Amino acid sequence: MPTLKMSDVNNHIKPGTTLITAQPFTFLLSAENRKERCDYCFKICKLSRCSGCQYVYYCSRNCQKLSWTIHKIECPNIKRVHPRIVPDAARMMARIIIKLHNGGGNERGFYTPTEYRTYYDMMSHISNIKNDMEKMKHFTSLSIVLFEFLPKDIMPHPKELLEIFGRLTINSFHILDTDMTSLGVGLYLGPSIIDHSCKPNAGVTFEGTTIIIKSLHDLPALDWSKIFVTYIDILKDTETRQDELRKSYYFNCECTRCSSPEIIEIAAVCQNKNCAIPCLPTNAYCNECGKKFSHDFKERFDIVCELSNCKLVEMAQNVSLNVCKMLLKKHEGLLHPFNLLTVRMLEMALAATIDIDHWEEAEIYASQLIPPYTYYHGEVHPVTGRMYFTWGRILSLLNKKKKALEVVAKAVEIIKLTFGENHSKMKYEVKPLLSQLISNHT
Repeated sequence: MPTLKMSDVNNHIKPGTTLITAQPFTFLLSAENRKERCDYCFKICKLSRCSGCQYVYYCSRNCQKLSWTIHKIECPNIKRVHPRIVPDAARMMARIIIKLHNGGGNERGFYTPTEYRTYYDMMSHISNIKNDMEKMKHFTSLSIVLFEFLPKDIMPHPKELLEIFGRLTINSFHILDTDMTSLGVGLYLGPSIIDHSCKPNAGVTFEGTTIIIKSLHDLPALDWSKIFVTYIDILKDTETRQDELRKSYYFNCECTRCSSPEIIEIAAVCQNKNCAIPCLPTNAYCNECGKKFSHDFKERFDIVCELSNCKLVEMAQNVSLNVCKMLLKKHEGLLHPFNLLTVRMLEMALAATIDIDHWEEAEIYASQLIPPYTYYHGEVHPVTGRMYFTWGRILSLLNKKKKALEVVAKAVEIIKLTFGENHSKMKYEVKPLLSQLISNHT
């Protein structure tokens, strides 16, 4: 896929064009992944534990050497506070402090050949944070940890420490694996220029800790004020998204999806089985076909939605397949298939069936997720491509070779655009399965 060049900035940009790639200013592998992945490159491979702190792991001497500018201050202090574990957010703030102490404030992150951002160009929103009791409580607890953890001679003034907390909170990206699951967090200078939309026209993937941002749609030219990624999970209704953006980023989204909220996010299904139009549950009849709703429909709809919301919260850490199946059954005849509660429940059911190798059920859930994913994320999106690939892999395991080849071929089209033809997902996951299916088909 094409990478943007200086001569291309005023030209038409096709879907799949790389708009920017960047190395992190600072980054951190989450504690839950530290024994499985290299602390520097995030690869899964044979690891060796740091002989100093006995806490972080590396895949090679080279990665250990490259991490040493930060870890040489971290290392003895991790050992000193043992057996206490420094929370991820405090360790990430500590790494920013160390980076700035080492002169990182002068580092430039270019987003065009001539324009760049430094650490100090990133917004901190400290005035908003000072009025946010929850954020200030979190900041205070992290500050206590940091004053115990880091040498006093590199600890910044409390005001600067609050600015570090603010910049981290507002500007950080979750670093994702090839399945779009968070591995850790990173600050990226150049990409911090990009604003949010709930209907983004650019997608974010990672190769190790390198961020890759690609166009998802045709763009008339490279205008960073008109390039958008999403800061949050967009599979939430408008009210929930806006509330999350206000609480986390202190702004209201004014994208087309938020300006004209879609009925379908919270929709009921029409009582006419031949009508697929999403309906408001408060309506007395379908605006499309005229089919009337029963007198108790709204009450039954609300009960199922409330129960589903409660169970989704309960299952955030421990999914019950039986609960998912029970609720999906209750959704039938009440919630539209694109209602986001149904989409969420399908996601959980899919994850649960994959965990226990129930491939027949998993195939059903994966196929049902494709239409809403395509609707909400768009057909050209890394998440949509991942779902097609998941579906194709399940079909392959079920020995449904013809259908699997068709679905994986579709996944290849999308993943080639959104991850890139040379991305590790293509090389080590998608292409091997595609080759296997082709050889079995011929």
